[in-house]
Amino acid sequence: MRLGLLGGSFDPLHYGHLLLAECCREQAQLDEVWFLPAATSPHKQAQTRTPAEQRAEMLELAIAGQESFRVCRAEIDRGGVSYTVDTLAKLSTDVPARELFFLMGADSLDDLPRWREPDLICQLALPVVVSRPGAPPPNFGVLAGLVAPDRLDEIRRLHVEMPQIDLSSREIRRRVTSGLSIRYRTPRAVEKYIETHGLYRGGELSGEGPDSQEREPC
Repeated sequence: MRLGLLGGSFDPLHYGHLLLAECCREQAQLDEVWFLPAATSPHKQAQTRTPAEQRAEMLELAIAGQESFRVCRAEIDRGGVSYTVDTLAKLSTDVPARELFFLMGADSLDDLPRWREPDLICQLALPVVVSRPGAPPPNFGVLAGLVAPDRLDEIRRLHVEMPQIDLSSREIRRRVTSGLSIRYRTPRAVEKYIETHGLYRGGELSGEGPDSQEREPC
């Protein structure tokens, strides 16, 4: 199995996450894509987040009916701070027959050398880098000291392009807090879940940094 892994806080998930996952599934010829909601992102430990269980429930609602998508609770069940290398090590051990691919935006690629054990991350899973129209091309050179030349060539070949879609979880939270519509920014089931559970209404969630994947600089 060619298994794609997409990590993040998903607070909440939006259509940009789903489109990225689908473009990777199609262009990288993945059998499945698993969404990995973080228990606590390493660089957001001081920030308030929606409880992990609710973020996972919103993910389940969002992907219902897409047989190639699943929610993986590995980081939530492990608890504590969610480091990518720990998650990949566990998944590669649990089912060694899987070929793992780690999906990431081109903007996250520059930060990858500062993550925990980035060389091991690139050994355990092949990074699939996603870029959008009009954005600078991915700087694959940041991986030169982490992977062998032949593996770097493979990463370059797997480069995925997706349509431009200007959405962020942060903006969805801001709109809910301000009483504005989030229709067509997130699946209807997620929109109704947010409404039913009164999420984000008080502006209680902090943090204004980029949230394209919300992973870790160590």
